[in-house]
Amino acid sequence: MTWRMRVVHATGYAYDAPVTQSFNEARLTPRADHRQNVVLSRVETVPATRAYRYTDYWGTAVTAFDLHAPHTELEVTSSSVVETEAFAGPTDVLSWAELRDEHLLDRFDELLTPTAYVPRERKLATVARQLARGVTPDRAVVRAAEWVHSEMEYLPGTTSVHTSALQAFAEREGVCQDYAHLTLLLLRSMGIPSRYVSGYLHPEPQARIGRPVDGQSHAWVEAWTGNWWAYDPTNATEITEQHVSVGVGRDYADVPPLKGIFTGGSSTDLDVVVEVTRLA
Repeated sequence: MTWRMRVVHATGYAYDAPVTQSFNEARLTPRADHRQNVVLSRVETVPATRAYRYTDYWGTAVTAFDLHAPHTELEVTSSSVVETEAFAGPTDVLSWAELRDEHLLDRFDELLTPTAYVPRERKLATVARQLARGVTPDRAVVRAAEWVHSEMEYLPGTTSVHTSALQAFAEREGVCQDYAHLTLLLLRSMGIPSRYVSGYLHPEPQARIGRPVDGQSHAWVEAWTGNWWAYDPTNATEITEQHVSVGVGRDYADVPPLKGIFTGGSSTDLDVVVEVTRLA
């Protein structure tokens, strides 16, 4: 089944004094790949800016813009229409020995190396080995995600965008970002190249066509076991038509929806609204 969805992501900033200049990057444009077709996408700002778009190192579309006139508020709105399909499972599954080939290790080195969000940890590496024992790499991916789902409690507000996998696991609480980071830690400990995916999730499997609902920014993982494929550890499910992928990278630091620098006042307020509508 194919879904067509409209996604509107609006972010508003307020400052306690005029900001005199700023440079910003928005990673809000859905990916065009074998399971997604982007019908249209635009990023608009208030105050208006002249933007340019490029594709970053990891393959994510970036809209960059700068402001050089004093302003006390900034609004960034992304509007997209995208067609999605369910993500097919892995097709060509390599063996563990094939995954450890020196050429593959070199090719995927950056997606096997620890990061600040996804560090190495001896006890969790032991868990990863246990989960991988006696199964093929693709099945190990699912087992890792299901283990994270069973160990963690989804509880908004207990972590932040700066929380690492280890910090979230210490509390056994977190949100989708934490579930994804912890799953990546396990997969990389197994020697499976894996990456973080940012995007959106329509909350209703039987969504009524034409009815806007509050959407969710979401995160999941993609693993390479012969080809790239995805799994959602927060919900312990395969990727469905409800998922809209936007960016990929080593961890959250590579795919923040918005980041930038500015001079002048400090930010006093942030408001984020995501609305999704199934169109067909």
